[in-house]
Amino acid sequence: MQPKVHVRKGDTVWVASGKYKGRVGKVKAVLPRKQAVIVEGINLVKKAVRPSPKHPQGGFVEQEAPLHASKVRPVCPACGKPTRVRKKFLEDGRKIRACAKCGGSLDREE
Repeated sequence: MQPKVHVRKGDTVWVASGKYKGRVGKVKAVLPRKQAVIVEGINLVKKAVRPSPKHPQGGFVEQEAPLHASKVRPVCPACGKPTRVRKKFLEDGRKIRACAKCGGSLDREE
């Protein structure tokens, strides 16, 4: 069984600690086994690549590296603030992620 991560692909997140503290970005990928996320424009590293069809010139490419999931907080679409995640049950029995500050839904599909 894979461990749960409180953010999902496509969420807007705020970086809570580290070199990129205070920056906001969109989650590109979630790596549950590593408890990590890849966020657009955050934790950029330079990687040396050989010439290939994708990179005909070769050289150095800048790309996002994984960031530990505990360092990011989702931004609530309702109140616009970074928040912790609560679980909430709807009347029809579905479980959703909810904002700890305003109680609004963090899930897109409702």
